[in-house]
Amino acid sequence: MPARPDDSPQIVPYLYYEDATRALDFLVDAFGFEVKSAFRDDDGNVLTAQLRTGDGLVMVGPGMDGFGTRGVQDQDWATTRMFVYVDDVDSHYERARAGGARIVSEPAMHFSDNKIYIAADSGDQQWIFAEPTSLEEKESAEDEEEPA
Repeated sequence: MPARPDDSPQIVPYLYYEDATRALDFLVDAFGFEVKSAFRDDDGNVLTAQLRTGDGLVMVGPGMDGFGTRGVQDQDWATTRMFVYVDDVDSHYERARAGGARIVSEPAMHFSDNKIYIAADSGDQQWIFAEPTSLEEKESAEDEEEPA
């Protein structure tokens, strides 16, 4: 049995979009992903692609009736969210906002000891971007939230 590629995690999310070509461009431009591979039809439309961020990998493709898949149908509801660690959540947020991401929630401390924000991409898939924080940072943020 052939082994998976050495640089591939064991679990890889596969996200479906109404326009996978637009989604690939958006994920690169607004969220800073890098294209590992992209297979396109004769018109240049993405059929399947692998995108990297750090040591993470995600696959994207178009919804296809033959596979029983489709893009997000209702932008107000998420059936999944991708959770991605970043080095600087505030600068990542600014890049995403400038790139046209729909911001679902602004950067804020989370009970999980992460500072997070949630953004939707061009196909309304939702992403949680998180920066781990220290206990001191969490306590400082809590102090700022308490009324004087």
